Amino acid sequence: MSWIEAVVLGLVQGLTEFLPISSSAHLRVVGEAFGWGDPGAAFTAITQIGTEAAVLLYFRHDIGRIISAWVRSLGDRAMRSDPDARMGWLIIVGTLPIAVLGLLLQDRIETTFRDLRIIATALIAFSLVLYWADRVGSKKRELDQLTVGHGIAFGFAQAMALVPGVSRSGGTITMGLFLGYSRAAAARYSFLLAIPAVLASGFFQAYEALTGGVAGEAVDWGPTILATVLAFGIGLVVIAWLLRYLDRGSFTPFVVYRIVLGVFVLVLVAAGVLDPQ
Repeated sequence: MSWIEAVVLGLVQGLTEFLPISSSAHLRVVGEAFGWGDPGAAFTAITQIGTEAAVLLYFRHDIGRIISAWVRSLGDRAMRSDPDARMGWLIIVGTLPIAVLGLLLQDRIETTFRDLRIIATALIAFSLVLYWADRVGSKKRELDQLTVGHGIAFGFAQAMALVPGVSRSGGTITMGLFLGYSRAAAARYSFLLAIPAVLASGFFQAYEALTGGVAGEAVDWGPTILATVLAFGIGLVVIAWLLRYLDRGSFTPFVVYRIVLGVFVLVLVAAGVLDPQ
């Protein structure tokens, strides 16, 4: 991987990770469109460490309270009713689906699921689901009303993002809207819920890369680290912008964009311009 590729792909990762448009799909499509090929699942997972570092920084006060309350709840049952302690437990519960499915489907995630035809179809199909959820959701619930059942539902929605094109934030936000949560609440929980899964995936892929266990292209560490740092900086700006936007805006622009991109990719694949695999 060249340094130019690293800059472009790092910017793409930072710009798209938190928007409901699928960062993994964009890395795959941009890499193919520029003739660089698939940057690989390992590169994608490692650069996501950068964007999750942005989440850790942006929500540092919330995360600090959640961890502190959760630790205290381990020895004090009364603390388990504390909102921050409950959030800690619900993040753990919500992480279980993607942890299990990620391990079971690891080979497909690194190979089969990265087919551009699958990615384009996912972009289009799940944009329609997001549009539906944004229209029918009551948007009245806030995170203090989060239940164990809802946490598990969020978790399964996040697991669907193992298929590039679904979008981690898009999947969880869509579930939140269907369950009646406000746009901002669904997005905030989506960001918090992603922390354990994304960091675990990123560091696991880094370990695999260091030990030679990565499927596909080997990781070029210099450019990959640069891309990760860029993703962190851009991602931090995008988080702040998106949460402000969701106080007044809908998801319709993202829905339209996903459909246009998905159709465009399918056309280019059909015309032989892009190699789907």
